[in-house]
Amino acid sequence: MNLKRTRLCWVGDGTRPIWSAGHSKGQAGVVSIDCNERFAGSRDRPRRPPRLAVWCFAPLILLSALETTARTRVSPGAVPDNSYIGDRACQQCHAGIYESFLKTAMAKASGPAKGSVIPGDFNHAASHVHYRVFEASGHAWLSFDREASYAIHDRRELLYFIGSGRRGRTYIFAKEGFFFESPINWYGQQRLWDMTPAYQGSKHMPLNLPLAASCLDCHTSHPQAPFPGTENKYAEPLISQEGIGCERCHGPGANHAKNHGTIINPSKLAPARRDAVCMQCHLEGDAAIQQPGHTLREFRPGEDLQDYVHYFVFPGTVRNLPAVSQFEALWQSKCKRKSGDSFSCTTCHDPHSSPNPADKVAYYRQKCLTCHHAAFARKHHQSNPDCVSCHMPAVPSSNIAHTQATDHRILRYPEEAAPVTAAEQPAGLKRFPPMETKIDVRDLALAEESIGPHTATAAKRERLLRKALAEKPNDPELLTAIGYLYQSLRKSELSRQFYERALQIAPLENAAATNLAVIEAQAGNLERAVQLWESAFDRAPDNIAIGLNLSKVLWQQGKQAQAREELKRLLEFNPDYPDAEDLLREWSGHNSDPIRH
Repeated sequence: MNLKRTRLCWVGDGTRPIWSAGHSKGQAGVVSIDCNERFAGSRDRPRRPPRLAVWCFAPLILLSALETTARTRVSPGAVPDNSYIGDRACQQCHAGIYESFLKTAMAKASGPAKGSVIPGDFNHAASHVHYRVFEASGHAWLSFDREASYAIHDRRELLYFIGSGRRGRTYIFAKEGFFFESPINWYGQQRLWDMTPAYQGSKHMPLNLPLAASCLDCHTSHPQAPFPGTENKYAEPLISQEGIGCERCHGPGANHAKNHGTIINPSKLAPARRDAVCMQCHLEGDAAIQQPGHTLREFRPGEDLQDYVHYFVFPGTVRNLPAVSQFEALWQSKCKRKSGDSFSCTTCHDPHSSPNPADKVAYYRQKCLTCHHAAFARKHHQSNPDCVSCHMPAVPSSNIAHTQATDHRILRYPEEAAPVTAAEQPAGLKRFPPMETKIDVRDLALAEESIGPHTATAAKRERLLRKALAEKPNDPELLTAIGYLYQSLRKSELSRQFYERALQIAPLENAAATNLAVIEAQAGNLERAVQLWESAFDRAPDNIAIGLNLSKVLWQQGKQAQAREELKRLLEFNPDYPDAEDLLREWSGHNSDPIRH
């Protein structure tokens, strides 16, 4: 976990934000602002638009208490879609396909933790925490213990798992209706337990990893939306059917099963819509911009994926591929370039079944020979029939430790793909798959801003955002993005204007609210800052930045009891956060005097 502590300033976990709840799981470096200038910004988790600023407090002065308004309460999420009926309804007519599909990784991609526990016993050296994953008394558990200073002894009940276990698996627990990923993962290829990706070196236990909707989008059959204004509060049951089911590729089945109506057969769709069925989960890209008014979970097979999300990539090839980039890599292959639309994922893969390990070499060799023919095979390395081992080797994933990804570039000579150097890297983002239509300026502006100063100057990002806002002046994502940009440039008044406009349109936009609260607090408008932070903290009680800032402002206002309660709530979700523990101990020794730093 990338934590930077300077005068209680926290910079986030280093994951890339995806604008408008975009579709990505990639990791990127933290972008921070000098904490000595009183606030720091960070890229937030996937699916939460832009980053949250953290107020670095100057010495606190006791002020008179001010009244705050009632907090905003979270309302229930979307009503389930009854047009989905589950795989068992398909079994009645398609028993053979149903039985073979149950053995695939997709069918095992998620489910209840009970009965599916991979026992684990893991000591993490950096944090000195001992983790155990086990079943007891009919329940699945994650326990965590540390005997050193800041001792920890507790456990969480594991409710669900995500990941078939072939490459990896994580477990899910909940607190007060908010769902979180386990801080440790099972890495199936190496058959070991370790910290979740990007947290191997963390000094503290990350127990506040929100279960993002993007995880559910690609590992469950009927992904549901989080409650409005939240990232990870869901109605239960969170997972209504194990794994990725028939309807993720064929669409809702109620009409087909009950009325013998038509159902989507991806192989009979136009090439772009056929490919979209796989692309929705097997394309990562460098940036993904969800379209206004749409979420990826609403996509149904047969529709145009471009109506829901636009992907951007940096053209070129790299040796180390992200864990989920098969579609982009396949597009670079000579096989795809020469064959065009006739070549797709299903040219080699049968979604309904997986070959047995003993049959894999022959199975995929036969797929190759459908184009390269037996005559070629007789003179090409007869002693080694394993085409995949030479031309599609497993290479280390660039964003997930202990994991290898099959190289879908299908290289003639694997060593020919040398890494692209910084000097060779193309300067601009490009739409993927390539489109003949002009790139929407909103898409490009949000894509450049999501990746940040590593690819575009602040002046370029400002120019793009301004141009996009001229076309779409009431877009809350654009308003929040440019607000953050100006805040990072220390142009607080400009930043405040854009955040206020964003909140008028989208009152539950946490990023705009919490960043605006920083500006208000710095300007001495503590009542307004508390109002914004209180509401946001109700929707994100695991967020260290919000909880810590709210607690300290309340203490400064003279509301010591409320400040301690907010800090205790933060520690309920983040029990291994020493700075907050120290602060609570210090505050518990005060009756009326504010703490001073």
